[in-house]
Amino acid sequence: MGSEQQIHGDYLFLRPQEASVVELGSLLFSSNLANRSFIDCPQGLEARKFRQRWLLFTSVVAQIVLVAIDPFLKIIGDLLESWLNCLSSNGGLIGLFFNFLKGEVITPEKSSAEFLSVVGHLDTRVDLDKNIHHKDIKYKGLLSIMASKFSYENEQVISNAVTNHWGMEFLGLYSFWNDYQKMESTKAMIVKDTKSEPNLIVVAFRGTTPFDAVQWKTDVDISWYDLPNVGKMHGGFMKALGLLENGGWPKEIDERSQHQYAYYAIREQLREMLKENKDAKFILTGHSLGGALAILFVAMLIFHEEEDMLDKLQGVYTFGQPRVGDEKFGEFMKSKLKKYDVKYFRYVYSNDMVPRVPYDDKSLFFKHFSPSLFFNSLYQGQILEEEPNKNYFSLFWVIPKILNAVWEVIRGFLLPIFLGKEYKQNWFMTLFRLVGLIIPGLPAHFPTDYVNATRLGSLDKHLELLISKDD
Repeated sequence: MGSEQQIHGDYLFLRPQEASVVELGSLLFSSNLANRSFIDCPQGLEARKFRQRWLLFTSVVAQIVLVAIDPFLKIIGDLLESWLNCLSSNGGLIGLFFNFLKGEVITPEKSSAEFLSVVGHLDTRVDLDKNIHHKDIKYKGLLSIMASKFSYENEQVISNAVTNHWGMEFLGLYSFWNDYQKMESTKAMIVKDTKSEPNLIVVAFRGTTPFDAVQWKTDVDISWYDLPNVGKMHGGFMKALGLLENGGWPKEIDERSQHQYAYYAIREQLREMLKENKDAKFILTGHSLGGALAILFVAMLIFHEEEDMLDKLQGVYTFGQPRVGDEKFGEFMKSKLKKYDVKYFRYVYSNDMVPRVPYDDKSLFFKHFSPSLFFNSLYQGQILEEEPNKNYFSLFWVIPKILNAVWEVIRGFLLPIFLGKEYKQNWFMTLFRLVGLIIPGLPAHFPTDYVNATRLGSLDKHLELLISKDD
């Protein structure tokens, strides 16, 4: 076993690649976990409830399936991206047809400033809202979701948006090593808003890309890692953030390490930037998986007692963030965020399914630890201790979710009529909305509605007071 487990307490790590069919099947009938070759945990750890064993079983199977279909998902994703970019570069289907006849079809390079990801094609907006200024209570939320949205793009697309449209400094898009997956699977971008006084550094973690099985594997990995006096945290997310396979979470790592780990590399960059610009502040943000990494980054700053850096942290803005830890972890974070006066804004839009997983029930320990900034499908905002239908799968919510999905399709045609062309929904997002009639809450997870919520969201007096404290 790695030394980090002996130092830092309990843990449960799943190793799907080592699971045999027989051992996997026997998991369902035996509560003893330590004797499984594909489960790394201390002796004596048990899963006495069948549902707990079933969830471990499904997590392992899901990871095995994702590894198996990874090449096919990648091919589908590449083909879809190429087709979407070919359509957009040639002026749509008709333009593509005529360009084909003339032999002048435009095919943008994958690394060019014209090549958008699948996520980017769902929402092609580039500019910030000109009506929301630096001192507006909505500004940091708007900047955060736009940075989170662009974190899915290639370096040239991001640089063009940040430099030419936002008038800010693009400091880089970075890839980081995952010690357990033995590859670079975590990405983050850093931007400096030089118009803000003081300057504001934005670190945006990339979320799960739709056709990347490796990142989906991170999401469905319900391993957990327990730090004494802190609590249990989602193992898949911790691995993506930089958990060392044979070292845990030391305060510092060997600078000669051949790999860059997200937490340590970003922390070091922030140290240098804040040293050069002593008045600067920073915020952390991310959509989906990126939101989970953003708040866990803060948890590790607190764990390592990085008080000077925490003093410079103005806020954490997450969008569609899944649950990341247990109740003990939540209590730890609430007390420490209050101590260091770090504001945490957890945006949840309507029926988005991702903030409602992993489950908060008797079989799993995951819980949110802050109120949600919840926006309904009219973009009316309110503070709720827990988003409605907290575990997503409920018979009572089936019909309301479907009716809401129908309204979201209709709303896509109404918004540009009443609010202008900036809110015009393209054909690809409209098509994706129709998927919501079958799987309500899936289209709601992607950045489009979060961008709309930060721009249009009505905020009650309590919410305005909460956000204004940060300024």
